[in-house]
Amino acid sequence: MSAPVETADVAPSVAPPVTRGAAESRWEKWSDRLNPLVVKEIRQGLRTRVFWVCFGLMLMACTLLAFVAYVHSRDAVDFSRAGRDYFLAFFCCLGVVHFFVIPYSAYRSLAREREDETWVLLVLTGLGARRIIRGKVTSFLVQAALYASAVGPFLLFSYYLNGISLPLVLVMLGLGGTWLVFLTLVAVCSATLADGRMGRALVHFVLLGVLMLGLGYGIGIAVALGSEGDRGLRDTDFAYAVSIGLGLMLTNGWLLFETAAARLSLPTENYSRGPRIAWVAQWLLGLVLGMGVWWASGYNHKAAEAFAIVGTLQLTFVGLFVATDADGQARPLRAATRWWTLLRPGAVRGFRLTVLLLALWAGAWFALELFSTDAYSDRPAMRMATVALPAYAILYLSVALLLGRMSHSTWAASPAAVRVLFVLSVILGSALPPLFALMLRLDGDDGLVNLLNPLVGTVNFGSSEYYSASVVDTKMTWGLLAFVVCLALLAAFAADRVLVDRERRAHKP
Repeated sequence: MSAPVETADVAPSVAPPVTRGAAESRWEKWSDRLNPLVVKEIRQGLRTRVFWVCFGLMLMACTLLAFVAYVHSRDAVDFSRAGRDYFLAFFCCLGVVHFFVIPYSAYRSLAREREDETWVLLVLTGLGARRIIRGKVTSFLVQAALYASAVGPFLLFSYYLNGISLPLVLVMLGLGGTWLVFLTLVAVCSATLADGRMGRALVHFVLLGVLMLGLGYGIGIAVALGSEGDRGLRDTDFAYAVSIGLGLMLTNGWLLFETAAARLSLPTENYSRGPRIAWVAQWLLGLVLGMGVWWASGYNHKAAEAFAIVGTLQLTFVGLFVATDADGQARPLRAATRWWTLLRPGAVRGFRLTVLLLALWAGAWFALELFSTDAYSDRPAMRMATVALPAYAILYLSVALLLGRMSHSTWAASPAAVRVLFVLSVILGSALPPLFALMLRLDGDDGLVNLLNPLVGTVNFGSSEYYSASVVDTKMTWGLLAFVVCLALLAAFAADRVLVDRERRAHKP
């Protein structure tokens, strides 16, 4: 008989069950990673009367439209285009909520925190301005997703009615979602712009108009895309337009988010780093995207000219806020100032960054226009306009800074007053020269009289005079353009010296 086999104690191969304490610790780790403000805002938002009223009305409207679509499709002999019409109807119901209700609710949520002075309590939690705003935006995007999930079955129902393709549905929903995020960031940033009661009332009024326009644009573009159908998806220009639109919405949304976080940060923090990095990144992405469109279009000079003009206007608008920062918000200027200090707070650093980006943008597109295909003979005029427009922007921005920061008045030197001075100087510079020319019995667009006119002057530099079918000459000369550029550089140098002096006086013990 064989001896019995002794069995050794073998540890079980199956892992022990997860205890209650381990599960709770794991849940605590995940809850710490999640922004607690998101949960708070979602729970608070779902309890409001506005959410349930809008949700009920939207669901009721979609249900009535679905019954109408069912009756129409049952009785109609040919309903090949019914799906497109009903999809647009369902999309309009969702668009009213996504493009107006959600952004306005996000604005009121953040504005109420500042009006009730509960923002300090949020800051004391240690979350920080950037994380608080991220939580606000995320919570309202989650609410928007709840609205979309309710309308989703109706949109799918309209697809089965024929008349609209699935790729077009996905494109419209993707563009609509991006537009929703952009409008929400616009509303959140608007809630941080004003501090006083009158300023908040003005911002509130302006935001209502902006959201109404945003609602109209969103629904109008959806109707236009639905009318084009699949033909628009196969068009190359449509692909360019969608790419440019997505780039503008995403980069401007990032810039608005960083601006809102900077507005709510403490003065002792490096609050300008985020917005200026986003602005420089937007500048680089715009340059790369524009060069890609220019290359894909066969080196067409029209693409270079369009990007040069639109980009200059965008840089001027953003630069107006960057270059008019408050004085003395960063460390004192040193003799060996590094280039990365342009990202630090202060008007002098912001002004230098604005002038640098405008000059590099004009130089890049001027070089691309030189290598563009010569489809028309008026290209020299447009090259002059490409240089003239940023020169006017630098000139009038420098004039506004000189008028505001050279004054001994604290109100006139404030960022808001300098921005108002810029707008007034542009309006006066555009309106007075044509009136003066008419008083002298000259043409309203006379070149010499309107040499410093930012509007008429740019048009004059970009205009050509056709003497015959083969003889074309520019209306303005390169010498006049050189005069405008030199004057803008002198004004920028003077404004820089004034800002440096104010910066040093602000840090003087």
